[in-house]
Amino acid sequence: MVKRRKTKLERLLSFNQHKKRFGAKAVQNELTDIDALKEKIISDEELTYTHGSDKNVQIHIKALRSEFSDQPELLYYHARLIVLIRREANLKKNLRLFEQLWENEIDFLLKHLNTRWIVSAADTFVDYSDDPLAKTIAMNVITFVNTIKLVETERYLQVNELNKDSTERLELLQTSRVSLPDGMSGFAVGTDDTLRNMRWRLEEVSQLHPLGSMLMEVFNRAQNYDSVYKRFKNRHTRKKTAWWDE
Repeated sequence: MVKRRKTKLERLLSFNQHKKRFGAKAVQNELTDIDALKEKIISDEELTYTHGSDKNVQIHIKALRSEFSDQPELLYYHARLIVLIRREANLKKNLRLFEQLWENEIDFLLKHLNTRWIVSAADTFVDYSDDPLAKTIAMNVITFVNTIKLVETERYLQVNELNKDSTERLELLQTSRVSLPDGMSGFAVGTDDTLRNMRWRLEEVSQLHPLGSMLMEVFNRAQNYDSVYKRFKNRHTRKKTAWWDE
């Protein structure tokens, strides 16, 4: 069986999770003037995408600012909320601010956020929302985009007519950030935890309705016939981040 996700209690007691929350008060989002953040443009940073996340929440959030160069400050505010929610820092308050932001500013967010951050928001809804319909819709976003990322990563890897993986490009995917369209990045082939995390979310959403068994059945089948999921399964090397049943 695929490695299970930690329970809420296990995350609460996790020393690593406490380390990730340490210092969060210094970067806590307060109620603020949303309209002003929509008008204010971040102009003091050069566009740079982060790769991975620092365990120090203050360092990580500061680094994220460069992803929003020449963009409205509200997008950075949104990213900070997601980081704090994921690290479960003042969770109830930050989740409320996040959900209010999407309720009141959905048109603005969809117009300005790139796909990377739309998916990050969708991940957050699946993991923390109490609304089953919101979780289900968000799961569709995650699955759709991750499938695109798999296909585009494979297309990047196979640059010759023999459909063989390029060793040079494989190394780049495993050691650095390879850009895909609209803020997305390629999978770290062999070790990436994205599909394992998606599998966990699929299992959670599938429990919301009896037809969830249909969802899991077709997902599991895709790991065993010739599909992009099966081909990436064959490339995978890290047991801890496997996403399929043995």
